[in-house]
Amino acid sequence: MSSPQGRPRDVIPPQLLKGQKALVTGANSGIGRATAVALGKAGADVVVNYVTGAEEAEAVAEEIRSHGVRAAAYEADVSDEGQVVTMTNRMIEEFGTVDILVANAGLQRDAPLTEMTLAQWREVIDVNLTGQFLCAREVTKEFLRRGVVPEVSRAAGKIICMSSVHQIIPWAGHVNYAASKGGVQMMMGTLAQELAPKKIRVNAIAPGAIRTPINRDAWNTPEARAELQRLIPYERIGEPEDIAYAAVGLASDLFDYVVGATLFVDGGMTLFPGFATGG
Repeated sequence: MSSPQGRPRDVIPPQLLKGQKALVTGANSGIGRATAVALGKAGADVVVNYVTGAEEAEAVAEEIRSHGVRAAAYEADVSDEGQVVTMTNRMIEEFGTVDILVANAGLQRDAPLTEMTLAQWREVIDVNLTGQFLCAREVTKEFLRRGVVPEVSRAAGKIICMSSVHQIIPWAGHVNYAASKGGVQMMMGTLAQELAPKKIRVNAIAPGAIRTPINRDAWNTPEARAELQRLIPYERIGEPEDIAYAAVGLASDLFDYVVGATLFVDGGMTLFPGFATGG
């Protein structure tokens, strides 16, 4: 649901995720921040991962704690295997376990093909794709060790991969980003197939145009906003809370039979609006 101004209303049931422990990567701003806060509002204890911006991450953790749950900010580069292992082990030691992973950390390093450096390619693939793989691998070890705890959740664990509409929409000038998100799509489906018999649910969220700092140039002037909204049949730019609420739902037992799905939260961007008046 949305307010008349287009911002989503807070509709989170406060105990939907009570007793669960969530790790959200890249959670000190944007979509990650909104998702971490929403999980806390739903009753989960939350680890706020960040790689830069310690003060912002701690502010997110403090906001989460204001809802009567535990929260902590952990610094770790998700593209670094050792740091991911250390972060996961620390969470298990300090919080007891992990029930939910939202693999959100991501970045862009944009350039036309002939100007894109190998370093730009590798950085985006390392963070956006390899980072999700490493985090999923490590939390899955804990899911398998602990198994299902029925009074907490019907699933042994939930992994939510943050993808993008650009897992299916080509994006000139962003080949590294689009390739990373296409990889997330296939990685998510493969993990879901492999882990479902263990009662581990793996799904993805594919945001469309969301009002975050990473894409400020696309929405911060009336002209840019009008141009962007031409691509969105629902005629509004998404807010981080739109993604956060989807993550809360996918993490809950309300979505227990949803396995290996990508939920597009995009206002209809993937409906090919250019064809609305004919082909």
